[in-house]
Amino acid sequence: MRLFAALLALIFTVKTAYGHDMVSLVKKVKPSVVGIGVYTPLGQPKNELRGTGFVISNGQYVATNHHVLPELLDTERLQEMVVFVGVGKKAKARKAKIVASSRYHDLAILKVEGDKLPAMPLAEDEFYPEGSEVGFTGFPIGAILGLFPVTHKAMLASITPVVIPVKDTRQMSIAMLKRLRDPYMVYQLDGTAYPGNSGSALYDETGKVIGVINKVFVQSTKEAVISNPSGITYAIPVRHLRKLMHDNQVPE
Repeated sequence: MRLFAALLALIFTVKTAYGHDMVSLVKKVKPSVVGIGVYTPLGQPKNELRGTGFVISNGQYVATNHHVLPELLDTERLQEMVVFVGVGKKAKARKAKIVASSRYHDLAILKVEGDKLPAMPLAEDEFYPEGSEVGFTGFPIGAILGLFPVTHKAMLASITPVVIPVKDTRQMSIAMLKRLRDPYMVYQLDGTAYPGNSGSALYDETGKVIGVINKVFVQSTKEAVISNPSGITYAIPVRHLRKLMHDNQVPE
């Protein structure tokens, strides 16, 4: 009986500690999570949320996916790139400019005007082992649900190539062909992300960024031969973000 009681106490202690750690981690991460969008003073609606980003470097830079950025800004309607800081109706739009981007790795870095924001530290370049527990926080379907950060827990299910060769060349897209010349590895997760999560930080139990969630771009390349997308979530390893920072003199 005593042994059974001790086991119950141990299980309760572990669950309580883990729950507390996750609560603290989410509280720590959320201030660094921002929305990426466009402000159109002569449009309706004026604010368009396109995806998620997270603060890096000295608090003046934000990382996200390249595909989250607009192809062109409408200068006639005075469109500007902005980063949305805060939650819900209290969120404020800050002007931002693109300082670095990589279509190949689907990454981008913006410099944000205004006061410095709390930045997330970057993990080392080494891959985290499969089976590691991770989290990501962002704005799933943010255009509909609004600027209310949502956190998901996941596991690193696999480290997998960004593209897999197909038997029939007619199934190959230009993007796939380019990646086959110099393929790289990405994280595959067992957690579900949504289009608005694109650009979210994938972080470990300490809050260090190990990758950048990519819901659309990698999936469309890797799963081009699947008529119905699988719903699998991928993330670009942080080593590619760090290289983009170094190549464009963004301080770490």
